[in-house]
Amino acid sequence: MRLYSLSILHKGATKANLLKAAYDLSSFSFFQRSSVQEFMTFTSALIVERTSQGSRASVKEQEYLCHVYVRNDNLGAVVIADTEYPQRVCFTLLDKVLEEFSRQVDSIDWPSGNPETITYKALDIHLAKYQNPREADAMTKVQAELDETKIILHNTMESLLERGEKLDDLVAKSEHLGNQSKAFYKTARKQNSCCEIM
Repeated sequence: MRLYSLSILHKGATKANLLKAAYDLSSFSFFQRSSVQEFMTFTSALIVERTSQGSRASVKEQEYLCHVYVRNDNLGAVVIADTEYPQRVCFTLLDKVLEEFSRQVDSIDWPSGNPETITYKALDIHLAKYQNPREADAMTKVQAELDETKIILHNTMESLLERGEKLDDLVAKSEHLGNQSKAFYKTARKQNSCCEIM
């Protein structure tokens, strides 16, 4: 699971304007990185341009998934991830980034801004933090813990079934012990009954 790009754009009347972007291209060859980055920037802008206001979408491009969210105020964000990365976590990230960006950067700067003029430094931090969806998203972390518990439970049940004969022996012994306990109780009760008269 990997995130490659996180971009914030303003959707104009005719085209989308890139405001800020962060990339993690370490999995690509050094000589391919600039071309891959240009392709991701182009794809992000194109997706924002073609997404209607107030909507979310996921677009598959080869082995990548591009998740986009364009708000009603024309502020949009795109995250490009591999196909294994959880979609819900991507949209949580997009919500968080757009909310934070809109609080820190004045909306007057959105139509004419560019990556050099916009002062918003958290994109790289968010991109790094969300590389591991289990750590970044509480719901995913809980789901992973539940999956691990389920695996442990299945392993425990399998080991119990392997020891089936031994468990039957224990059950038989506990039934025998139950009879002895009953006999002991009856004997103790008879002996204590003589003490009650006094």
